[in-house]
Amino acid sequence: MILAASVDIPILSDIVVILGLSIFVILLFRKLKVPPIIGFLITGIIAGPYGFQLIDATEGVKVFAEIGVILLLFIIGIEFSIKSLISIKRAVFIGGTVQVVGTILLVMLIALNTGFDLSAAIFLGFLFSLSSTAIVLKIIQDKGETTTPHGKTILAILIFQDIIVVPMMLFTPLLAGESQNIWMEILMMLLKAALLIAFVLVSARYIVPWLFYQIAKTRSKELFILVIVLICFSIAWLSSALGLSLALGAFLAGLIVSESEYSHQAASNILPFHELFTSFFFVSIGMLLDIFFVADHFFIIVGLMVATVLGKALIATIAGAFLGYPGRTSYRIGFSIFQVGEFAFILSTVGITYAVISDLTYQYFLSVSLFTMGITPFMMSISPKLADKLAASKLASAIGNKTQRMFFSFPDAPEEGGEIPEDELDKHIVIIGFGLNGQNVAKAAKSAGIPYVICEMNPDTIKKYKALGEPIHYGDAIQPEVLKGLGVYKAKVVVIAISDPLATKRIVTQIRTISNTIHIIVRTRFIAETEENLRLGADEVIPEEFETSVEIFTRVLNQYFIPQKKIKEFVRNVRADNYEMLRGVLKRSPMQKLTEEFPNLTTACYEIEKDNSEITDKPIAETNIRHKFGVTVIGLKRDDELTTQIGPETTPKKGDTIFVFGKPEDLEQFYEKISI
Repeated sequence: MILAASVDIPILSDIVVILGLSIFVILLFRKLKVPPIIGFLITGIIAGPYGFQLIDATEGVKVFAEIGVILLLFIIGIEFSIKSLISIKRAVFIGGTVQVVGTILLVMLIALNTGFDLSAAIFLGFLFSLSSTAIVLKIIQDKGETTTPHGKTILAILIFQDIIVVPMMLFTPLLAGESQNIWMEILMMLLKAALLIAFVLVSARYIVPWLFYQIAKTRSKELFILVIVLICFSIAWLSSALGLSLALGAFLAGLIVSESEYSHQAASNILPFHELFTSFFFVSIGMLLDIFFVADHFFIIVGLMVATVLGKALIATIAGAFLGYPGRTSYRIGFSIFQVGEFAFILSTVGITYAVISDLTYQYFLSVSLFTMGITPFMMSISPKLADKLAASKLASAIGNKTQRMFFSFPDAPEEGGEIPEDELDKHIVIIGFGLNGQNVAKAAKSAGIPYVICEMNPDTIKKYKALGEPIHYGDAIQPEVLKGLGVYKAKVVVIAISDPLATKRIVTQIRTISNTIHIIVRTRFIAETEENLRLGADEVIPEEFETSVEIFTRVLNQYFIPQKKIKEFVRNVRADNYEMLRGVLKRSPMQKLTEEFPNLTTACYEIEKDNSEITDKPIAETNIRHKFGVTVIGLKRDDELTTQIGPETTPKKGDTIFVFGKPEDLEQFYEKISI
């Protein structure tokens, strides 16, 4: 039966309004290079009850928002892996603990001294300790800074926050003080959580892998998606039925899927739903902001925002220093995770439900959170300059160094900028950054007997290679004292192999202020960074982006049997022109010339299935295969023995596998002569 045309579905018009307005706002924000999340928040403010009141079915939007929360945590659970934590476990658990606990204590102290009770003070600490994973990681990825020291540490701290938000949700009902026997409540909560976790472990080990295997055998995409959604919502529902949170259940459901070999396909299938419903969540948060409240309390909100930015940035900077990073890196960490994030919104709804905080406090919290998220892209864009200025400040440097020595040290390593004995430094190599490239340079130098010294900022790397006897020292090479301590003025070559493009440029500049004769080799990630580094004083710039392309082209040309001399000429021309040839071909390039000289050539191998007097049982010099058939014999396999030494006396026989090179049509004609 077809539905009558007069049937009214209120939520449908709201969906059209939300999606249509979101597209317009996000397109505008995209041009301003503002993250889409902020666009969704603005959409909610415009369309919400405190804006133009374009939404009628607000409860329906809240349901969609709740689904968005479930899918958000489900995706995080899928992407979360215990194995992935191992490589950055120290930064996750130590850096994350310092940042979260430090922020909670700071907020608690302020709240208790401004009239809040202990439960509200602790809960406010929970809220303000969380940062925006979505916004910060998006900006870091767009800038290509995920592998930089500050990028890795930011990622680690955000992972810890994503983990700790679940215990915070479990602890929030206890802060409401509704139970007279809080210890019994804690025990029951732990028992329920243990029961759910046990079910998850059994499911992850036995039930889900078997189920996915059966579904995969059907090769039905629809069935696979249905099973993923079922797992997500059923465990979220089970968690809620046990008195725990929907979010916790969704996260655990994601963990179940993450442990299977089907996790990548599951994530790719659920991601479109996640993106859609998560957008409703952010829109619903924006709808909660009372713009009239903001107007009436504007200066208080701005004051609270400034206090939040400064307080969280300070704690995050301390976390960076606690991990042993120098001031500049620690400041960049602080200026990246100073905002209040999306998981705090989820947590705040729990606090409202249990009346841990008042509506007035909630409105202040929402206003401050949205303001801090709004300024995040702009703060992160200027954070390198702010970090450099603070790092250059004597007072800030002294405090940072004192903090590092207080909380972190590694044996037998000089202090930052410490001198290395003069007799160890003469025409040596200075290696800045000891990742894979730096390690390869050190291996080559060691095998050639060339002295070298290493400058690195990762404390774990320093500990590891110091124990192995490497001449590795802690320091931020941007600081001239560190460079002088490494003996740059006596070195012959400096190799800069770090992942931070801004720091690379600063280091090149600093080296040139010390020495105009030293040879500087820079490794960068992208070709766009080449010209600026050369302008600042680098002698050679090697971009990974196009060195990979050169290597691929080299191997491709080898497959076409292009002479090595031609290949080397091609590579030399590419590098001599600073890779301009690969950025855009404006004229006939050596690559084009090579392919024109050897058109339509390929190789083939055939089994000689029958005797042919023109080919078999006679030496190649006598049969003259190249002249008759237009193909060249390049290999012969007989009795599992392969020979590529083809000479005039080589004699093909029936049963041999023959390798030939030539045009496809000539190869086909040759094959007809030896096949049955």
